[in-house]
Amino acid sequence: MGRYTGPNCRLCRRVGEKLFLKGERCYTPRCAVEKRRSTPGDPSRRRRRPTDYGIHLLEKQKAKYIYGVLESQFRKYMADAYEAPGVTGTNLLRSLERRLDNVIFLLGFADSRKQARQMVMHGHFQVNGHRTDIPSFEVGVGHSISWIEADKTTDYFKDRTDGIPKRIVPPWLNLDQSDMSGQVLNLPADEDLQQSINSRLIVEFYSR
Repeated sequence: MGRYTGPNCRLCRRVGEKLFLKGERCYTPRCAVEKRRSTPGDPSRRRRRPTDYGIHLLEKQKAKYIYGVLESQFRKYMADAYEAPGVTGTNLLRSLERRLDNVIFLLGFADSRKQARQMVMHGHFQVNGHRTDIPSFEVGVGHSISWIEADKTTDYFKDRTDGIPKRIVPPWLNLDQSDMSGQVLNLPADEDLQQSINSRLIVEFYSR
């Protein structure tokens, strides 16, 4: 199955909570979850009580929706998390948090992860001075993320960086507003990971 191209708000309604997929709109009364909390689809076919499998599946789907990852990519993240030392669920979330498109979003250079992914694919950013157009590129400690020089004189750059920071930058990242660049100070700590995702349920889902 290819990448989901339907309405983002439908995904939030499907899991029953805000996934913040549409940037600033998610913080306004126009948010679909605020206006319509029912799950999409035919009401007559909805299960009243979800099964254990359904609960585990929904948690895995929620993580995929938040980070915009395909199933094949997610399975690879899980395989790497199993092999790495430490807690498997924490390893998984830590790898997802270090995706380049997610870091661009956390630094405030994009309103959503989806927009950040598109900007990375269009080649607007460089890592350690090298242009990088791979959204899944995993940043490491000491990596520097910056805009390409050609963008810094455009109205597009001024519009994207106006008013930064719009959100709090996590402590494992550093935002230098003087030249609009970011640096990875250390790996994300446990408290810096997505608290809305229950990684234990995801690990149990793939352990079946």
